[in-house]
Amino acid sequence: MSHKLKAIAWVSVGVVTGVLSTVSLQTVARGALAPLPLEELQQLAAVFGMVKTNYVEPVDEKKLITDAIAGMVAGLDPHSVYLDKKALKDFNEGTTGRFVGIGIEISQEDGLIKIVSPIEDSPAFRVGLKPNDLIVKIDDTPVKGMTLNEGVKRMRGEPNTKVTLSIFRRDENRTFPVTIVREEIKTQSVKSRMSEPGYAWVRVSQFQERTVADFARKLEDLYKQDPKLKGLVLDLRNDPGGYLDAAVAIAAVFLPDNVTVVSANGQLPESKFTYKASARYYQRFGGADPIRRLTETTHGAFKTVPMVVLVNEGSASASEIVAGALQDHKRAKLLGNQTFGKGSVQTAVCLESGFRMDNCPSAALKLTTSRYYTPSGKSIQAKGIVPDVMVDETAEGNLFAALRTREADLEKHLASGQGADTKDTSQEKAREEARQKLEAELKKSPAERKLPEFGSDKDFALIQALNHLKGQPVQISKTLVERVPEKKEN
Repeated sequence: MSHKLKAIAWVSVGVVTGVLSTVSLQTVARGALAPLPLEELQQLAAVFGMVKTNYVEPVDEKKLITDAIAGMVAGLDPHSVYLDKKALKDFNEGTTGRFVGIGIEISQEDGLIKIVSPIEDSPAFRVGLKPNDLIVKIDDTPVKGMTLNEGVKRMRGEPNTKVTLSIFRRDENRTFPVTIVREEIKTQSVKSRMSEPGYAWVRVSQFQERTVADFARKLEDLYKQDPKLKGLVLDLRNDPGGYLDAAVAIAAVFLPDNVTVVSANGQLPESKFTYKASARYYQRFGGADPIRRLTETTHGAFKTVPMVVLVNEGSASASEIVAGALQDHKRAKLLGNQTFGKGSVQTAVCLESGFRMDNCPSAALKLTTSRYYTPSGKSIQAKGIVPDVMVDETAEGNLFAALRTREADLEKHLASGQGADTKDTSQEKAREEARQKLEAELKKSPAERKLPEFGSDKDFALIQALNHLKGQPVQISKTLVERVPEKKEN
């Protein structure tokens, strides 16, 4: 089991993308209610009465109603969901990039929790925790045998409360306690660095509330390091999506003003829209425009710098919007693997009128309201974006990609809305081969494994992207082909 959870988490990112969504915080029309089917409602009332009076144990009436609502919404598609108070809290933390905790990125190693990296300026960072530190105990509870989720729950809590960790630091061969005061953590969804002189790498891991400002700041820093950039790699691998307007803003950094970024079509008038590369389409709450500032301070350099966008099966939703827009406008070459294929937009609305989602007191609904389309009119739903150049994730091939879940693998997924598709019969065979490769990989020592860190000098796909920007040969995949979507009626 050594290192197993870390490796499986790396190859299973697609499962997460099936839960996260491109979220539009529009207001859902509340006025005209659809006529209610009385016969079916009488049936529902009869079932409610039978369960309440005949079930083996007493049941909570409110729970029965909320479970019925949750079941009704869940039966629609994988991304529509009823959010109770707890689920609403998790949703807001995921989209805003804020939570209360100590501020560490973690993985699991040898049954212990390993610190991958403390988040800059977090409580964990300030007390001196380091990458590769192992957490042995959380308060008085041994970590051995604890799941990552259990560990996260124990380390999170209320602001200004304390948690004590027992830390084993291998390079010093010592174990020591450290008490940390929890506070609100703001996660960083953007990373960047100069891969080599003249060539920059920027990674967006999720489109959160703060992503646009962070992205603009990172690009400004890169420009200051080298105003004569020769090329930029935008890394959207394993980015599961997030806010729609954040995706539009990121695309606007690189596209000409006012060109179409994405369009959508649904039942309601507000579900039919076209978003363009302009501030009025991505500034939800007004205020300063970090994209305009970026363009002014860099003299528009990022409108013309040669670009490659890296994508894979874990690139979903909002990241597919960005990739599709840059590809359709021939602004960048896409390298990697065919993307996840989530081409639908969810509208999140608080069920108590007058409250914003980030301040919703009780329950909310996240409902699929539109299919979205690239500027050329292509639906991505259940198919994804096909890269211009298919590139494997390692020099030895696309080892574990088949293990990632895609939109077309999810129960009740929407069809593309652009005609019938055919069945892909090769997926199960590919998954079995990938499982065998993963088992062999897990038997190796960590130093020998072929799971590169994104952005590192051993990142095979990044190396190919840099080669493309420099006009050098790119090692094109000999096995990857365009994925054929599963047949599904509209």
